[in-house]
Amino acid sequence: MARMPDPVIDLRGLEPPEPLLRILEELEERAVSTRVFLLAREPFPLYPLISGMGWRHAVRQDDRGWELTLTRDSRIS
Repeated sequence: MARMPDPVIDLRGLEPPEPLLRILEELEERAVSTRVFLLAREPFPLYPLISGMGWRHAVRQDDRGWELTLTRDSRIS
């Protein structure tokens, strides 16, 4: 069975630090291994926080903004 793409959570209209807080809340509340967010700017302050929580990130910029994909780090139990 084909895996459904992860839904994109659009946080572009929010003022800082709301996108960061929403991402952290989403990671704590959901028992999923991947989350995808759309942001107005690259969230540099987020990276050390999620790393400490056992998440890895990939980011790419396009005409919509910054697409941030967070994946639970399988090396961390």
